[in-house]
Amino acid sequence: MKQWISAVIVVICFFSSAINAQEIDKTKPYEMMAQVSEITFARLKSEQSAIKTDPNILKTVVDEELMPYVNVKYAAYKLLGTHLKKTTPEERAEFVTAFRDYLVSSYAQVLTLYTDQKIVLEKAKKIPEGKRIISVRVDILDSARPTVKVDFKLRKNKKTGEWQAFDMVAEGVSLLSTKQSEWNGKIRKEGISSVSAELHSLAKQPIRLEGNK
Repeated sequence: MKQWISAVIVVICFFSSAINAQEIDKTKPYEMMAQVSEITFARLKSEQSAIKTDPNILKTVVDEELMPYVNVKYAAYKLLGTHLKKTTPEERAEFVTAFRDYLVSSYAQVLTLYTDQKIVLEKAKKIPEGKRIISVRVDILDSARPTVKVDFKLRKNKKTGEWQAFDMVAEGVSLLSTKQSEWNGKIRKEGISSVSAELHSLAKQPIRLEGNK
């Protein structure tokens, strides 16, 4: 669990940007990750006072700055797996919306645990022509815990040439696969609408700072 906490903190820090987001070139995934990481760490430090007063500010930050760098629809469809073909267009759209809301709330809550973790990003590599999915390795260095190795999976939009994250693999364990296993049984027994409703409910929970539960 501690590994996932560290991993989620880092995915937020890599794929969110509060300053000049339009200047970040999303067609260059390695450079994109480096830029948004540097900008976001600076922002988190500068906004700590406001966040302590109102932790829900983190939801706004994540919604506005993280989600543009995440391919929520692609991730949600992969999570549904074999259930996807059994759903209606309306059910799929609702699930994508609910999954997005859940990610915003979950990432905002985990971001309260940010404590200056050091990040070592893999050096940029040449991406083969036509390759649309890549993994970028990141080492999370935390003095209180062993080093955690995380692979971020990114997918290229063939029309725009831009890259977005859709999964992360921490120490060999995929976030999407974990959530798929967690929700697969419920979808099968109660239907996708039930899971969507649960995700919406979870997303509405207020953000709590550690010690203020």
